[in-house]
Amino acid sequence: MADIVDIAVGAGSFKTLVTAVQAAGLVDALKSPGPFTVFAPNDDAFAKLPPGTVQTLVQNTPQLGRILKYHVVAGKLMKADLEKLDSVTSLEGSPIRIDCSDGFEVKNATVVAADIEADNGVIHVIDNVILMG
Repeated sequence: MADIVDIAVGAGSFKTLVTAVQAAGLVDALKSPGPFTVFAPNDDAFAKLPPGTVQTLVQNTPQLGRILKYHVVAGKLMKADLEKLDSVTSLEGSPIRIDCSDGFEVKNATVVAADIEADNGVIHVIDNVILMG
């Protein structure tokens, strides 16, 4: 099996996320043993942001790093684990609301693919970029 970064690169639908992780210097962290749970926005999710947002964030790596860390949780939490929780705490430090009452939602995003296992954790693909606050 591959690690979280290799799976994201290989999938081909996370080009923006991979570029952002590289720009923020988080590749080595996401290649470490973890385990991690990553709520991974696909390219369509990043495309929903206002024009210029991604470029602005890539130029502001501290803010970009905070946003990316908000999409990551320590530990390997499968959908079945998350269904028992109301929220989880991100690596950034803020809570992320979990709602599995009608589908599988993470804050303001719907999980479009769950439980993609990696050597160092699990990926849940989401349809929106989630932000703190």
